[in-house]
Amino acid sequence: MSRFIVGLTGGIGSGKTTVANLFAEQGVDIIDADIVAREVVMPGTPGLKAICIRYGEKVLLDDGSLDRKQLRNLVFSDTEEKQWLDNLLHPQIRQRMIERCAQATSCYAILVVPLLLENDMTGMVNRVLVVDTSESLQQQRTAQRDNVSLAQVDQIMATQLTRQQRLSHADDVIHNDAKPDKLKEQVNKLHQQYLILAKKDAKA
Repeated sequence: MSRFIVGLTGGIGSGKTTVANLFAEQGVDIIDADIVAREVVMPGTPGLKAICIRYGEKVLLDDGSLDRKQLRNLVFSDTEEKQWLDNLLHPQIRQRMIERCAQATSCYAILVVPLLLENDMTGMVNRVLVVDTSESLQQQRTAQRDNVSLAQVDQIMATQLTRQQRLSHADDVIHNDAKPDKLKEQVNKLHQQYLILAKKDAKA
């Protein structure tokens, strides 16, 4: 069991997945909130059943799985509906993440949560690691990756903390404006630091 948990966060398009994969290459267990969020709405889950009761089968794809894009369109600009969905899914996601952290076997584990700070989940982690990049790079990467307009990216970014707010909560920062080898260098340095901190924590 990994008692020492590092919370990895950052704005949309900052490169959280790339950084998490580099830690995984070091043998570190990764618990990803986005993957867990998909698991709690898989066919047959209480989460998906509740969503279907509220919105009908229009939120389902032909194979019976959740049409995430359709659901996002329904709740994105409706504060009340978004709140209902958050109240339904967030407790399930949090509980499953706690279980996954408890099951981790590496010296420390990385918990990847895009909205770690926005959802006040820092109590689940020992340290907060922020992946930081310029807002223009965030926009560019997200627009290319998700095939959406810059206006849509700006809308999403407006719901998240500002870059400055996020950095003010960071224990550690990885700068992802650099080349891939620089990114790996930063991860390797932090990996060694976290190994030391985890061992100290285990003895405490």
